[in-house]
Amino acid sequence: MSLSTASTDATLSRGLDRRFYLAAWRWHFYAGLFVAPFMIILAITGMMMMLIGYFDGREGEKITISVPQAAQALSLEDQSALALQDFPGATLVEWIKAPAPDRVNVFRIKQAEGGQTMVALDPYTGEIVETWRRRDGWYDLADTIHGDLLLGTPGDRILEIAAGFGIILILTGLYMWWPRERSLLASLTPFLRGPTREVLKSLHVTIGAALSIVLLLFLLSGMSWTGVWGSKLVQAWSTFPAQKWDNVPLSDETHAAMNHEGHKDMPWALEQTPLPASGSDLGTAGTLEGEPVTLDTIAALGDRLGFTSRYRIAFPKGATGVWTLNQDTMSADAENPFADKTVHVDQYTGKVLVDVRFADYSLAGKTMAVSVPLHMGLVSVWNLAFNTLFCLAMVFLSLSGVAMWWLRRPKKMAARLFAPQVPADMPHWKNAMLLMLIVSLAFPLVGLTLISLLVLDVLVFARIPGLRRLYA
Repeated sequence: MSLSTASTDATLSRGLDRRFYLAAWRWHFYAGLFVAPFMIILAITGMMMMLIGYFDGREGEKITISVPQAAQALSLEDQSALALQDFPGATLVEWIKAPAPDRVNVFRIKQAEGGQTMVALDPYTGEIVETWRRRDGWYDLADTIHGDLLLGTPGDRILEIAAGFGIILILTGLYMWWPRERSLLASLTPFLRGPTREVLKSLHVTIGAALSIVLLLFLLSGMSWTGVWGSKLVQAWSTFPAQKWDNVPLSDETHAAMNHEGHKDMPWALEQTPLPASGSDLGTAGTLEGEPVTLDTIAALGDRLGFTSRYRIAFPKGATGVWTLNQDTMSADAENPFADKTVHVDQYTGKVLVDVRFADYSLAGKTMAVSVPLHMGLVSVWNLAFNTLFCLAMVFLSLSGVAMWWLRRPKKMAARLFAPQVPADMPHWKNAMLLMLIVSLAFPLVGLTLISLLVLDVLVFARIPGLRRLYA
């Protein structure tokens, strides 16, 4: 090969790479403008939830209230009766065991007029120490904004689209950052001298690249709770294998019925699995022979099955309802997700109908059982510290991206977005269309949004001169 041919090939390669870079930059620009406000909202509300949960407990369920320890605690049956005494017509929903002998037990009750109340009770004296409305604190406000922007289903869909575009941001950002002439280490070292925009760009690029994998894991674990990609695709195909219940009667309800007002009380892997039903002679040994089936005997069964420290017992709901013992990291019961367990007990016979452990989950269920508490900063104080720094980094990336765009815009073109230009003679456009098809199949709402934008661009924006100049 002659030197002139080699030089021409190198020039063509650089030109091709430049055109791909401009195309990636344009996608990154538009995705970033859309995602930035939602990323800031998710990061701030996520930090609020983690810090409130760590220092004050999620709506008090962390049970931080201390009481003097005595020699003998009251029976749980007596405690539950005392918890109901100030709430005529109320019914018991759940008992949350104190994580230590000098802490309060907490009962969740459903009041006759609606709504649920938490009752913290001294297990030794039976005194009601504190009561509060369930899911009615700062943690819960942040949680609702984090989950659906206070908009319900429309908010859930908006956040799912934003998370999908966040994945596009990661892919295009990594392509633009990828070292071509410098080493990997040098590419992860920011330049802190020079014009403001150049310093912001260097910090934005290096921090974004360093945290890209973590951000991807956060987005995927968050999207797994969403209504379309999570519920209809991932969760529906990854739920707990129903054949495990084949030898017990099934209820018409799933585990999701045990959630409350959109808040997740059941493990992700079980939500769409049918609940077993009471009222048969099936099941394995549970409460001791001859014992009545009460909260006390169910708690004693929990001790024998390995439920330690804090865990929860849900009371049977209706004639076919079951006692449910549950301990999972997602609910801040423990810090070890590999020890998650859920047990259902027949309310009449006391027999164990189902005993589900972490090992029984599908691969996706195990992944979620680990990733959700990591996502929520529940595994350790180091997990909390890292997640807090990560959220601050996401706020910086969002603000710095918008600031770089603002500084790049010419003053005389203030009425235009001034997006990166579409490169002329863009090669491999069919590959780009194939990539859009893959995205559409993997993330349906993102695909529909991309197709809608493409149709608007071709049929509306490109045909109206004013709009064409604005979005140029």
